[in-house]
Amino acid sequence: MTTSAKRLDSAARRAQLLDVADRVFTAHGVHAPLDLIVEMAGVGRATLYRQFPDRHMLLLALMERSAQWLATRARRLAHRDDAFFRLLDYMASRIVRSPALSDYWRTTRMSDPRFSDVYQEVLNAFAPPVARAQRAGLLHADVRADDIPLLASMLAAGLRGETDAERRQLVGRALCIVQRGLTPSAPGGCLPGTVNDLS
Repeated sequence: MTTSAKRLDSAARRAQLLDVADRVFTAHGVHAPLDLIVEMAGVGRATLYRQFPDRHMLLLALMERSAQWLATRARRLAHRDDAFFRLLDYMASRIVRSPALSDYWRTTRMSDPRFSDVYQEVLNAFAPPVARAQRAGLLHADVRADDIPLLASMLAAGLRGETDAERRQLVGRALCIVQRGLTPSAPGGCLPGTVNDLS
């Protein structure tokens, strides 16, 4: 096997382990036994620990991947005046899909140097959409990109739901309230196409 093929195989294995870890943590919480990930992924312990030496490194990798997905979406939406609200929508959907990881992320401190790069990537993704929405008159002028962790915490209040359906309903409601508060002259209802479909 060539070096490039080995790299591809390693990257694919890493992605598979992250997918499995996300499912395990969603079902059992972030303190679930790592052996569950090993078993569900069909790999040996050595394979998991080669990629992720400990639980912290695994959770950090999940956070980094989530931030990268957000940044990719931000680039795809860069031409839209409402990109900021669509990114908030996306953040709400991630909270619903990965409640354990979202709760873990919510409880980390921005001052913790282990997470500073991840937080900065999220803020960088939101900064241009914030400025564009403000120029278009869609967003209050005093909103800043570094308000995003606070907004994420507000949306994460929906994690109190006991079932997936309850979480979807609560996160959708929180999203509606947050959007109305951020939008100048917002109508009485929620912005169209943002709350009902968090798939």
